[in-house]
Amino acid sequence: MKIYVCGNPLLKEDSIALKIAKKLSKKLKKVNFEEFEAIEDLDESVVYIMDVVKGIRKVKLIEDFDVVKTDKIFSLHDYDLSYEIKLLKKIGKIKKVFLIAIPFSKNEKKIVKEVEDQIHLILRK
Repeated sequence: MKIYVCGNPLLKEDSIALKIAKKLSKKLKKVNFEEFEAIEDLDESVVYIMDVVKGIRKVKLIEDFDVVKTDKIFSLHDYDLSYEIKLLKKIGKIKKVFLIAIPFSKNEKKIVKEVEDQIHLILRK
């Protein structure tokens, strides 16, 4: 199983998913955590993504990507992953997206456990 991990290692609040993936890669040998570089990397019909999401309090597995809020895009600087995913689904490049949504939190140990639980749920499906 491959999980694309979003984040920027240079920004503390945006590097959480990358840190979690690094910790879990040692524990979950069946999971390949791959840093998300570009939307072109998504070549599977079913895609698993892990990213930090504003406005949530605990880790969530979002299966219905249509409920994810999409911001308006005014220029190329307004990149929005949810917009891109919805566009790729619309043109048929991808069929299903599972988003492991991570809250902005200082309790990294708790988040690691919650993410691991969500991944185990995915693996059982």
